[in-house]
Amino acid sequence: MSVQRPLCHQAVILVGGEGTRLRPITSRVPKPVVPMVERPFVGYILENLARHGVRRAVFSTGHLADAIKQAVGDGSRYGLRVTYVVEDEPLGTAGAIKHAEGDLDDGCFFAFNGDVLTDVDLTALAAFHRDKGGMGTIYLTPVDDPRAYGLVQIDEAGRVKEFLEKPGADYVGRALINAGVYVLEPAVLEMIPAGRMFSIERGVFPRLAQSGSLYGFPTSDYWRDIGTPDSYLRAHFDILERAVVTSVAEVMGDSYMYVAPGARVDERARIVPPAYLAADVTIAGGAQVGPLAVVGAGSQVGEGALVSEAVVQEGVSIGAHATVQRSVVVRYSSIGAGCLVKEALVGEGCRVGVGNELAHGISLAPGTALPDGSVVFRDIGDGGESR
Repeated sequence: MSVQRPLCHQAVILVGGEGTRLRPITSRVPKPVVPMVERPFVGYILENLARHGVRRAVFSTGHLADAIKQAVGDGSRYGLRVTYVVEDEPLGTAGAIKHAEGDLDDGCFFAFNGDVLTDVDLTALAAFHRDKGGMGTIYLTPVDDPRAYGLVQIDEAGRVKEFLEKPGADYVGRALINAGVYVLEPAVLEMIPAGRMFSIERGVFPRLAQSGSLYGFPTSDYWRDIGTPDSYLRAHFDILERAVVTSVAEVMGDSYMYVAPGARVDERARIVPPAYLAADVTIAGGAQVGPLAVVGAGSQVGEGALVSEAVVQEGVSIGAHATVQRSVVVRYSSIGAGCLVKEALVGEGCRVGVGNELAHGISLAPGTALPDGSVVFRDIGDGGESR
């Protein structure tokens, strides 16, 4: 996709959170740079910004700020310039934006929550904002079950009329929610106190809406909050299936498969697309990888093993005849021969001995060591006991 002429050429990306809901995936890596198909997650935000002509982005950071700087650098690999401001203490969504004020010029700017995967048309969003002439515009996305989100109601002109916070179990029906991407005028910064906790959702947007200066931009462009392990896994599937516009789609092409140069795949192994095999991966004979599988750099999949609907990060060893399905195995872990890992999370650097069964949402903290055969799950049904 060609680069568009920008209407807003700068952005603030909020990456100060600890990502507690995503543990153990984020136990040792900040959420903005958790690997997603071998790229730091926030790289997808930067790609989309650059795709629409944004020239620079300010990361408002806090937790593990140095790790974010190391992973993203100056932004040149993504086609724009990145600078950083660091919170000494959490400042909330508006406070974090205010903290970046010194790195912004006098024009409008995008603001992104750092846990949103989207290919929203930022050129169209900025054009809508300009045409309406308001102080702020919220990207709105429709969801079938909005009970966990804040609902936004707009009038026929797109002006925000009302916010409804997490409507609860009684709410039924499709609704528009705040998707965590905004276009803001610099005058909005004057509404935010410096150096203290302040929420844009509660402290700024209601005031703008009351004055008739806040608009909503509804679109069905791809959107996902990656804040939970299940959503993190499903985001990988969406990238592999090209449901969202990314650079990964470009390298996978119409085959929906990528095998990096230097990957060693035995001729008796089977790779079922969509699948992504990173550099220096080894796949032994009789193994199957895919569909919907990512195997990170330097990882090994043993003889007769199965990896499907799963993310295996870098430096992981999967033993012979082991099965990893609908699961995430974080970097530098090992799964012993004959293990079953199904609907499970394995944290960084875990050692899972031979013959273990991890299932039903079990989550291993980083560094966990399980002896051979120490964990086995059985389901109790009408027909008795079965594995």
